[in-house]
Amino acid sequence: MTGSRWIALGALICGLSVGMGAFAAHFLDQVFARKYDGGTRTVAGQTVPLASKFLNDFKTGAEYQMFHGLALIATGLVMQRRPSRAACIAAWSFTTGTLLFSGSLYVLTLTGVTKWGAVTPFGGVAFLIGWITLAIAATKPLAEPTQA
Repeated sequence: MTGSRWIALGALICGLSVGMGAFAAHFLDQVFARKYDGGTRTVAGQTVPLASKFLNDFKTGAEYQMFHGLALIATGLVMQRRPSRAACIAAWSFTTGTLLFSGSLYVLTLTGVTKWGAVTPFGGVAFLIGWITLAIAATKPLAEPTQA
């Protein structure tokens, strides 16, 4: 894919992140309060309502989606000036990471099926690969400008 297509995909991911954050802020708090009423989890030694934990987890998914949508835009910009295999790997890693990390948090919190939590770290690893390969791509020589 070209740099401009990665930029467009990054913008779409960011826009969707805004929607997911708004969904969490204006709708999910009430849904989770009913769905997980009385449930608790221990987090950092504190017992917290499950509805609060899951709402925070959903918001974490939206935040990471935004961060990595922006990273995808940055990767597309790098690809336009420094096309490389590393930039391509970074773009695919950010996309895969968003699907696995944020997607698993969304599914986990909406369904209550905590086994989805096992998928989340794979998204985190994809994010790390993306950041490392973006750093490598940024050090590649500039591409020669094309003549129109």
